[in-house]
Amino acid sequence: MKFRAKIVDGACLNHFTRISNMIAKLAKTCTLRISPDKLNFILCDKLANGGVSMWCELEQENFFNEFQMEGVSAENNEIYLELTSENLSRALKTAQNARALKIKLTNKHFPCLTVSVELLSMSSSSRIVTHDIPIKVIPRKLWKDLQEPVVPDPDVSIYLPVLKTMKSVVEKMKNISNHLVIEANLDGELNLKIETELVCVTTHFKDLGNPPLDIVNNKMVHFDLLHEDVSLQYFIPALS
Repeated sequence: MKFRAKIVDGACLNHFTRISNMIAKLAKTCTLRISPDKLNFILCDKLANGGVSMWCELEQENFFNEFQMEGVSAENNEIYLELTSENLSRALKTAQNARALKIKLTNKHFPCLTVSVELLSMSSSSRIVTHDIPIKVIPRKLWKDLQEPVVPDPDVSIYLPVLKTMKSVVEKMKNISNHLVIEANLDGELNLKIETELVCVTTHFKDLGNPPLDIVNNKMVHFDLLHEDVSLQYFIPALS
């Protein structure tokens, strides 16, 4: 198995770092799936036990200037790694304003994902900061448990409001209730609601718009909220 990748573009590096930070906040460990054209971050905690399940897909050509990999075999040209989410997030924090970021699969007495950050010094010369992140290589017999989940067709699709505004509303609501009700319709309306024995509070967002589903795969990033009776999809624009 071999893997080596490099990011030079600052916007791509910052976006990759934000994704890593998000995953670190969701779970202690995650699975990194490496294939010739994609990177996937996978969380498969049991929802019944309060865990989080996630399938995060990154097209390698949108992030990496260099990308080389060889899987476990020609027939199974993929690599599955388990790592501590916080270790990757902490390593990428040193990459702010970096000239370049390199990631490669190494073996230093134990399997590692080595992250090398090229930083500019005051004298305009560069210095390299290296992080060796311990990993576990997931055997092929377990890959079947780490496949993309089957998501039913949505009943409603809607654009999200400004994320900072939405985050501010949710953070205030969580001080009142542990449960949040999300409502959306095909008229571009989204409601965030909390209910307790003493109070009911609803925040209304209007004129958000409903994207046609045929553009989702190419130009949108989406996440799904599933319920036994209804499926909702929320969309935010993807990076160009």
